[in-house]
Amino acid sequence: VPVARVAGVTREQFLRDIYPRRKPVVLKGMELGTCTTKWTVDYLSQAEGSKEVKIHVSAVPQMDFLSKNFVYRTLPFDVFVQRAAEVKHKEYFLSEDEKYYLRSVGEDARKDIADIRKQFPILAEDVQIPEYFEKEQFFSSVFRISSAGLQLWTHYDVMDNFLIQVTGKKRVFLYSPRDAPYLYLSGTKSEVLDVDNPDLEKYPLFVKAKRYQCFLEAGDVLFIPALWFHNVISEEFGVALNVFWKHLPAECYDKSDTYGNKDPTAASRAIQILDRALKTLEELPEEYRDFYARRMVLRIQEKAYRDD
Repeated sequence: VPVARVAGVTREQFLRDIYPRRKPVVLKGMELGTCTTKWTVDYLSQAEGSKEVKIHVSAVPQMDFLSKNFVYRTLPFDVFVQRAAEVKHKEYFLSEDEKYYLRSVGEDARKDIADIRKQFPILAEDVQIPEYFEKEQFFSSVFRISSAGLQLWTHYDVMDNFLIQVTGKKRVFLYSPRDAPYLYLSGTKSEVLDVDNPDLEKYPLFVKAKRYQCFLEAGDVLFIPALWFHNVISEEFGVALNVFWKHLPAECYDKSDTYGNKDPTAASRAIQILDRALKTLEELPEEYRDFYARRMVLRIQEKAYRDD
């Protein structure tokens, strides 16, 4: 299913007509500042110089966060940009056609959120972030650079976000939160890596997941509502910026969350309670356990599922 594309949307129109529907939309023709024309490989390299950045390096295009089929390495920013823009490398860590991925982090990656204004202040001056949310809702602005061909694993975030494609092209697949039962989840991530050619013997239910798709070009902004799964492929070397903001009241989120992907505290508590309930069921013989488990599932559906 193609994701809807709309051009020239004002903040008021977004908040009135698009935001309440809670569906992904590509926003075109937004005013993003000079970054869309200025951010060439040479300009990026000289603008932020040789400060060290921590990057993902992968020998294969499909990165897997569950099996960790990549390594973390550190490079000066200018060297990293040049290497990420190449297809074949003279200098490399794993192989001459390895892929690079930068996801900016805060000064202390465990405690501080990513904010382009703090980590890349010179580049931040070139960007006009569409603030279609209140100042106090802002959570993070994550600067991203990817090699051509790199594919990120399917995952969800617990906050709403804009994926701003500054340069380069991306293909994005999205899945509704309703299709979580078909995505073979491990935490916030799907085990199905190759969404174009899934192993249906291993993941037979995956065919039931309805796939939404869009192509992002330089200057496009994709609105990804919280809990929507997304899988991103960089068709060419590109630079992007994610802006996350809090859709729920601030107290709903885990205070220790620096990446915007820890479940809301009430959800985490509910899952812990469910795990305790399942442990309690183990005190019963199998036949009884099966019967009461089915009753519990019905009760959850009746009480918590939306009926639209």
